Amino acid sequence: MTTTRVALPDGVSLATRLDGPEDAPVIILSNSLGANLAMWDGQIDLLTRKYRVLRYDQRGHGGSDAPPGAYGFDMLVADVVALMDHHGIERADFMGLSMGAMTGMGLALAHPDRFGRMVLADAKSVATDAYKAMWDGRIETIRTEGIGKVAEASLGLWFTEDFRAAHPDATEAARRMIAATDPDGYISSCHALRELDYLKDLPRIALPVLYLCGGEDKGAPPDEMRHMAEVTPGARYVEIPAAGHVSNINRPEAFNAAVAEFLGL
Repeated sequence: MTTTRVALPDGVSLATRLDGPEDAPVIILSNSLGANLAMWDGQIDLLTRKYRVLRYDQRGHGGSDAPPGAYGFDMLVADVVALMDHHGIERADFMGLSMGAMTGMGLALAHPDRFGRMVLADAKSVATDAYKAMWDGRIETIRTEGIGKVAEASLGLWFTEDFRAAHPDATEAARRMIAATDPDGYISSCHALRELDYLKDLPRIALPVLYLCGGEDKGAPPDEMRHMAEVTPGARYVEIPAAGHVSNINRPEAFNAAVAEFLGL
């Protein structure tokens, strides 16, 4: 896979990849915590039927820089806009999962003129006290036991037991992806997640939104995502049976079918 590093105005460089026809409309894909742009490999053949696909590694992940200090969603949102400006992209559709979908919520609220349709998968929209405490615990685990401990624990959230049993190679690839994440970048991203606060603003989103949720997602439970769709004007909600938190890898056929219907592919 060939990636290109793009330097942003604040000096941080992000790893990016472009696929699909150069003259096609653009869709931007944003990864989850602990992942990189390879998490979208199962969607590229579908999306390039219509789109020029811009994938990138969120700061702190994959081949992107991992600057020290707490990240926030204003920062992650600004990264996407800077990438668009770098590539001369005036307007794009967007798809993100978990942290990537939270970034999409921020983009829809702060830059509605730059985006069309949005697919927001497997994401929460507000950090409760329990959610904040979970991230505090995750940060402490990385500091004391290393990123490998988090990688092993995350697989039970990302995938169902049936998937892990049937697809050991894909499960191991996911474990390696998480374990390769820069520990400081992971911790810095955790700070953004523990300050998540978009639920109150979702009624202001004026873009077409598809919320996708794995039916067995314990990180972003279906009831919460269903409520997010209810308070977002005109939004759709699709639940993917027998899928965990990273539903695009856990159930790619069902995920892709829902995306294709929404995006007209």
